[in-house]
Amino acid sequence: MFQLLVSRTAHALSWSACSLAVQLFPHRHPKKIMTLTTRFKYGTHIAATLPLIACAQIAQAQSSVTLYGIVDNGFVYTHNSGGSSTKLSLDSGSLSGSRWGLKGTELLGGGTSAIFQLENGFNANTGKMNQGGRLFGRQSYVGLKNATAGTVTTGRVYDPLTDLVQPSQGDGYLGQTFTSPGDVDNADSSARFNNAVKWASPNWFGINVELLYGFGGVAGSTGSGQSYSGALSYVAGGYTVAGGYLHMDRGNPVNSTRGTGSADSLFNSSVNMAYASAASIDIYRIATQYAFSRFTLGGYYSDSRYAADGASTFSRTEIFRNASVFGVWYFTPSLLAEASYNYLKSTGDSSARYHQGSVGVDYLLSKRTDVYSVLSYTHAAGQNGSGNAQAVIGATDIDAGRASQVRFNIGLRHRF
Repeated sequence: MFQLLVSRTAHALSWSACSLAVQLFPHRHPKKIMTLTTRFKYGTHIAATLPLIACAQIAQAQSSVTLYGIVDNGFVYTHNSGGSSTKLSLDSGSLSGSRWGLKGTELLGGGTSAIFQLENGFNANTGKMNQGGRLFGRQSYVGLKNATAGTVTTGRVYDPLTDLVQPSQGDGYLGQTFTSPGDVDNADSSARFNNAVKWASPNWFGINVELLYGFGGVAGSTGSGQSYSGALSYVAGGYTVAGGYLHMDRGNPVNSTRGTGSADSLFNSSVNMAYASAASIDIYRIATQYAFSRFTLGGYYSDSRYAADGASTFSRTEIFRNASVFGVWYFTPSLLAEASYNYLKSTGDSSARYHQGSVGVDYLLSKRTDVYSVLSYTHAAGQNGSGNAQAVIGATDIDAGRASQVRFNIGLRHRF
């Protein structure tokens, strides 16, 4: 009876000490809090052990940091690359960009958490950093998250269309060759946004909303280089529909330099390179998909407008309209296949047409490792603003130098 009383008393004292330690030392490491509470161990060591472990777990649960990443590498055959007939290469990130990152959260109380994410992109074949050599070029932000008010993040982030619209597009499954040639509508996230503030709503009965503003940071011209965007998605059962708008100011040439702003460049191939002097870019994009049984069917449409001003090398707004449809078939939980067709048409300053088809398969070797293969073909016709239109497959950004291009790749991806 006496031993039971001592045990229960020690148990209560240990919990009290744990609670007091957490309140008095909220920023102490859990192990240090354990050290504080173990002063009650004499004569009651066994009884106090479980509360002490629980105390450490409670303190530790208040914050967490996760290391994660993807290493993606594969063999690529390209027919027509830069005017040459054949190119064989080992390419990093054909399906998912190779990356490593840190993300974390800390419970602040009242349903609010502090969050952060730092994500580096790299070339698995050379070890060099991607995204222009940035250390954390994919993402780098800090913010606050609340179950009722939503999430606010600040830093280098993706735009709302990437978060809410892209998951319903074909490239959301097997990557960059299932999107518009040259990624002229940022449908495959070629551009990320610096100096940005983004708000994401909680889920309201299947509805999600996001808003973004990127500061241009130019003295005397607050609108120079700014970006702003908004998107909305609705999910009900297997049905998803999403849409959004993105504006990117390309910089006031009087107070700044054309091409300087909060958004990364979208001018990575011959499809839109002639319009790199655009004063601004406005993108409207909608997407939908429906998942049933072992199938998912979907598509997206975009309207991208590259506007001119007195500092531009062209005079008429160039408009890129892209339509894409796709189908995904899950043969088994480990094996899927995808097929898509993409049509891009440009009008205004110049006129060109691009027809693109892609098929691919992906097989899971485990929960973290898969192998994949994709075959794509693009044919171009018309003028691209600087000459004859060249074929470019999706967001690979490789100019064919000719009217057609074929790309075949087989790769291995590991996630950790």
